[in-house]
Amino acid sequence: MRLLKQLVVVVAIAFVGSAGVGAVQWNPPLTLAIGVATAVLSLLGYAWVVRRSEHRDPVEVATRGAVGALSRGLLIGAGMFAAVIANIAFLGGYEVIGWGSAAGAVAFFGFTAAAAVTEEVLFRGVLFRIVEGRIGTWAALALTALLFGASHIFNPNATLWTSLAIAIEAGGMLAAAYAATRNLWVPIGVHFGWNFAQGGIFSSNVSGMDSPKGLLESATSGPAVFTGGEFGPEASVYSVLAGVVVTAAFMWLARRRGHIVPLRRRTAPAATLVP
Repeated sequence: MRLLKQLVVVVAIAFVGSAGVGAVQWNPPLTLAIGVATAVLSLLGYAWVVRRSEHRDPVEVATRGAVGALSRGLLIGAGMFAAVIANIAFLGGYEVIGWGSAAGAVAFFGFTAAAAVTEEVLFRGVLFRIVEGRIGTWAALALTALLFGASHIFNPNATLWTSLAIAIEAGGMLAAAYAATRNLWVPIGVHFGWNFAQGGIFSSNVSGMDSPKGLLESATSGPAVFTGGEFGPEASVYSVLAGVVVTAAFMWLARRRGHIVPLRRRTAPAATLVP
């Protein structure tokens, strides 16, 4: 029941926020305001329902140390995408052709804040965390990664490959970030940094969606296997490889810190001797 209660609260806030962001049609100040409000309400709603359903303090969203953890995540996410786009540009698949739009970057900031926070709270805070207690870290990582990839199958320009790429480079990596740190601030930061770098800075398509131009005006060309095609760089093999490397690093850290939860084994009842 705690899984159901938490899902209902988080999904309701995410649905209302998404509808609000869509209704203002990328208006910069309104998208920023609604997006940030959705992010804040998602965290507050999650903290409230965890207290009610689990009778504990939601330490995974504690404010103490949040700025540092969020900042580290932002640097990792933005740095990852910068490395991916640099590799694509090295092959001639990405080119900066001028300055883009500061207003577009502001709007994308709000959109990304809402998406990153609600998705991390839902997939890592609720699903991964609760399922992990039943089936262990590795199985929970694989299951929630596949669910995260599948949730993007109806995005524009999505295919089975793009969903698999999202599952590997984002679903698995972000679950690993939570497993290593046991807080939601680092995965939120990684998610936001990656997405904002894509759309808000380098003006690439994000998960297949055509968004306003970010800070740089750019052009993409070349084989989709390297550039990601119409879906955006998330469908590039460079993104998948980057995700695998960072996932491995986070899981190594989780193991070193003793954060790997083993599979729970049910003990069979002792046999009864029949006289």
